[in-house]
Amino acid sequence: MNATIVSYILTEIKHLPGPLVFGLVALLVFGEAALFIGFVLPGETSVIVAGVVASQGHINIGALCVLVVVAAIIGDSVGYAIGNRYGERLMALPVIRHRRVALERALEGLRRRGPVYVFIGRFTAFLRAVMPGLAGMSKMHYRRFLIANALGGVIWGVGFTLLGYYAGHALTKVEKYASWAGLVLLVIVVALVVTLHFRRKRIDALEDATWIASHEDDESAKDVE
Repeated sequence: MNATIVSYILTEIKHLPGPLVFGLVALLVFGEAALFIGFVLPGETSVIVAGVVASQGHINIGALCVLVVVAAIIGDSVGYAIGNRYGERLMALPVIRHRRVALERALEGLRRRGPVYVFIGRFTAFLRAVMPGLAGMSKMHYRRFLIANALGGVIWGVGFTLLGYYAGHALTKVEKYASWAGLVLLVIVVALVVTLHFRRKRIDALEDATWIASHEDDESAKDVE
């Protein structure tokens, strides 16, 4: 085997002009919350891949870090504005409506923890896509949102970009000695991601059931009173 699947994908990306790679990454990170792209493709996926491309010398890692952070902060600010103005209408969209329980739980966490919840939400795929809109919908003061969001955006953006960058260097070293080892590494990573995905879904389902049960108990108590 002359090349792993990862090598093939990265080779194809390398053929793209640097400005186009920057543009795609900026669009995906910006659109994660502003355009709800995060429901389909989590932003860190594109950021990590771009970091790997940077490790090959095709784009500048420093410029990539700045771009990711700026795109994340601006995109979330747009998401906040959309949620502030069209929040109730957005809750009726099919892509969002079927996650109503999770959204209500997120709103509850937002009301309780405010900016702290905004910061934490940056590191969870689902919350990262909906948190800015929910913050705007809850009428959280924009300055409080911006500070928490910017702090999370800097740590998340730089962290995942460098993760891809150093992973790219490691992958290059592995493939230098044994191409099959890169494929084994890929299989392990994919297996880990799939396992974590289904584990997260089970936890979400359990939390949804618990949240619904607790609120049904509250409603029953109110009826008794």
